[in-house]
Amino acid sequence: MPEATIILVHGAWADGSSWNLVAPELRSRGLSVLTPPNLLRGVGTDAPYVTSFVSQRVSGPVVLVGHSYGGFVITNAAAGAGDVRALVYVDAFIPDAGETVFQILGGSGSALDVPDPTTVLDLAGYPGAPEGDVEAFLKADTVHGSFAQDLPEADRALIVESQRPITLSANLTPGTDAAWKSLPSWAVVGTEDRVIPPGTQRQMAERAGSTISEVVGSHVSMVSNPQVTIDAILAAVEARV
Repeated sequence: MPEATIILVHGAWADGSSWNLVAPELRSRGLSVLTPPNLLRGVGTDAPYVTSFVSQRVSGPVVLVGHSYGGFVITNAAAGAGDVRALVYVDAFIPDAGETVFQILGGSGSALDVPDPTTVLDLAGYPGAPEGDVEAFLKADTVHGSFAQDLPEADRALIVESQRPITLSANLTPGTDAAWKSLPSWAVVGTEDRVIPPGTQRQMAERAGSTISEVVGSHVSMVSNPQVTIDAILAAVEARV
């Protein structure tokens, strides 16, 4: 396996531990793995942070991997992040420049695309927030029924308890870049995903020209069925590094 560094970028309501079943297998193949924090404050902050993290901490070829909103971040972070060779999207947004999360989810059938967001999210203010901005937490019922419905109950409870919120404004802020237009990409589509429905994932992946694989899994398929994600990352490394 060629030497490369895999950057695993988590999504909303998660942290680096969401990759705990993926990273060890990559390391066992001789790959370096780093899992930077995703600040979940908006692509204008989050993408530059990941760019800076990678450019300062990594030398050599890089494969950027993003889950969910992490896909939004890597799409906008690749430029300037060193020798990025490929992008891997896992149950993820693959946005074009100018698109927002809410725009992509609108009309998709997502469990989060509802008239009243407080039916699926708990909203709370936070210190230093721009006027009108709030943090969004998943309600327990949303985690159990729509976010991680294929995980054991204890794991779902842990997500409810430890979730990192994303700001409402992050879902309304358009990206400014689309790295998939100049980099090859791979996409893992969870066929039971109720957050980013599989049809929406496929549309984005096809537009990007991604190599698509499917997994019977929820929005957190890299936890419930990690091998498909591992295989996609290894395929990207073999093809591009």
